[in-house]
Amino acid sequence: MENYNQQPQQYNYIGFGDAIQICFNKYATFSGRAGRAEFWWWILFQLIISMVFGALVAIFGGSFLGKLFLGLNYAVGLALFVPSLAVAWRRLHDIGKGGGWYFINLIPLVGNIIYIIWCCKKGEPEVNRFGAPVA
Repeated sequence: MENYNQQPQQYNYIGFGDAIQICFNKYATFSGRAGRAEFWWWILFQLIISMVFGALVAIFGGSFLGKLFLGLNYAVGLALFVPSLAVAWRRLHDIGKGGGWYFINLIPLVGNIIYIIWCCKKGEPEVNRFGAPVA
């Protein structure tokens, strides 16, 4: 019989700003674990940055400013590549998979679908070989 008087497990809320700060603080940290919120907020951050630069490039077209924004878009993309890879690696650690499974994305379509499903999965609630669970 279940005990309905148990207190629900408390989670620390990680907001958009917190997740971005964590990812920049762990810029090239491939060890440890990253929760779903940290990972998906980071993905949203990258999407927003990409959309802003894409809109600016589309608005200014082939002009000097358009080329400048295109160059900035590439530079920012390069700067965000390492923390993006690191948070993806840590996200896979949270579900008990090694970071190398990130390369399943190289399998067209099927690999991408499997990776997205894994990233949506809830992390393991107990300590695993990559560390303690994310609160």
